[in-house]
Amino acid sequence: MEESVSASVTDNEEPDLALEGDETSKPDLHNVNDKDNQPVEHTDEEVPRNDPYAYLDRADFTSEKFKIEIRGLPKFYGIGELKKLLNDKLKLGSNKVKPPAKGSYWVYVCFRSEEDRQNALRALDGFVWKNKTLSAEIAKPAPDPLVKKRRQESHEKRDVEDAKKQKIDDKSQEERLKASTIPFWDVPYDKQIEQKQANIRQILVKMGHDMVKGNPALKPWVDKQRSKYNGLPCELWDVRASPVCDGYRNKCEFTVGINEETGERTVGFRLGSYVQGFTGVGPVDCLRHIPDRMKEAAKTFEKFVQASDLGVFNPETHEGYWRQLMVRLSTGSGQLMLVVGMHPQTLSQEELRKVKDDLKDFFENGEGKTCNVASLYFQHIMRRQAGKELPPLEHLMGKTHIYETLLGLKFRVSPEAFFQINTSAAEVLYNSVAELSCPTENTTVIDICCGTGSIGLCLAKKCGQVLGVELLAQAVDDAKSNAKDNDITNCDFFVGRAEDILSSVMNRAVKGDILAVVDPPRAGLHHRALIHLRRAEKLSKLVFLSCDPKAAAKNFVDLSRPTSKTYHGAPLVPVRAVPVDMFPHTSHCELIVYLERVDLNQLGKTQPEQRSFYHNSSEGSTKHHTSSEEEIQLQC
Repeated sequence: MEESVSASVTDNEEPDLALEGDETSKPDLHNVNDKDNQPVEHTDEEVPRNDPYAYLDRADFTSEKFKIEIRGLPKFYGIGELKKLLNDKLKLGSNKVKPPAKGSYWVYVCFRSEEDRQNALRALDGFVWKNKTLSAEIAKPAPDPLVKKRRQESHEKRDVEDAKKQKIDDKSQEERLKASTIPFWDVPYDKQIEQKQANIRQILVKMGHDMVKGNPALKPWVDKQRSKYNGLPCELWDVRASPVCDGYRNKCEFTVGINEETGERTVGFRLGSYVQGFTGVGPVDCLRHIPDRMKEAAKTFEKFVQASDLGVFNPETHEGYWRQLMVRLSTGSGQLMLVVGMHPQTLSQEELRKVKDDLKDFFENGEGKTCNVASLYFQHIMRRQAGKELPPLEHLMGKTHIYETLLGLKFRVSPEAFFQINTSAAEVLYNSVAELSCPTENTTVIDICCGTGSIGLCLAKKCGQVLGVELLAQAVDDAKSNAKDNDITNCDFFVGRAEDILSSVMNRAVKGDILAVVDPPRAGLHHRALIHLRRAEKLSKLVFLSCDPKAAAKNFVDLSRPTSKTYHGAPLVPVRAVPVDMFPHTSHCELIVYLERVDLNQLGKTQPEQRSFYHNSSEGSTKHHTSSEEEIQLQC
């Protein structure tokens, strides 16, 4: 599942040591007379170019100023537990907890003031927690990675890693951009599919090992599965290819920054991460996964930015305004939605109103009219402050939503809602979900992290009831509207975090057979939500979709843990898996895993047969291919 746009920066963020929540772009080092480098109503002194700690002297808040190091931590503890100790029990008001590595016996904790830091030092030094005596001391702030890299390159000999970075630097801007966004751009698609199949195999092999480690009682069953499926803990079908390989993205978030080759303001993609020292922005003309209309929209907005009196945002000095352009394009209707993001700095309300009016006029009557924008929004993108909400997106022009068509259904998509970024491959994905789970009229589908309701609504005609859970209220409004627009009456959707409301939502199930479908963010499902899934006695099967199976691997291990006070009910174990290539020309591949709840005494029994419209390969897997129109219809 791809992350949705939010009012704070979500892509390519600089690390915690810089100002929190701020995206990065690079100041113009090619043309000192460019207006981007002129002071922008800022009172900060000029930042020394090679001082990696200069950011501490800015007026902007950074929690690195007030950091401590806690040592002597117990062997087993959770970050959530530690936060409760700090903020709930000891009332210390920590701002951030940063473990240096998994399993470390120390952590960094940041605060918002020197007074809070001193209070924490007094309270924590010598404090006994879980039979361990803690020690606390002031921690040094971390250096800015961009400046640190610049300094290393100026004063130190390059080691092997530096040589690798230099090799990257020696590439052309186009080569670097392709390498960071579509690294498989020049690999034949059949070879891409083979590589992704091999990667998924490795992930499943490790999953089987980790499952046995977490629940040794599963070893006889896992061994039997391995002998049956060529070393894998479950049946693996072949990667199902994307019907469209070029221009497939229906959503992109472009960064506004400086083109390192031309020194001009550019709307495109970052050339690498901030930690690696890359902050320049390159144009997207050469990227084959982006539709031409999106490229045209980015290029047109670029002209607006270049003509603006307001400069682009500089993450190193935190000056400047223009930051981001989010573009959504409906592959069905051709509707185009733009969300323009900027940092308002010290602009007055009157000045901001003029900026918005200029944007509206540009796309309504000016050069931007050729883009045929169906919906235009304005977004504040700045550091989120504790206790304060950022202004909501402001609708400037056109419709408030655009519409997409998926498996014969019409979906309303709002600017912040999640929707699969590859519409044609999403049809293959949802087909596969139905094929794996085979819902019936006696099935209640619990659609967790449902977004605009696309999975649940596509399954609605195959099942008796759909209950959706989603964090974003706007997405739930979209889901309800989508159900109404498609005359689907057996669905309901609820706003909230899955870990908070899942139990109460599941109590609304009216059918005897409960199927959970989980499509969480990249990092996986929250631990508490997994616990609720295990506790649901009526839940017998689960379909888990993951766009990053490595990141979500712990979820699969937790679902298969032995019954305990925390994990009620029998384990949920993987039975079948099918990869779907949602992201051609990248290393990423969506993985659908079908799990069933099994009693340890029943593990040796034969698994039920699945009805499939794909023929099985020698390993019980399906040959990848592009689905025809006939196969695109939901089947089971």
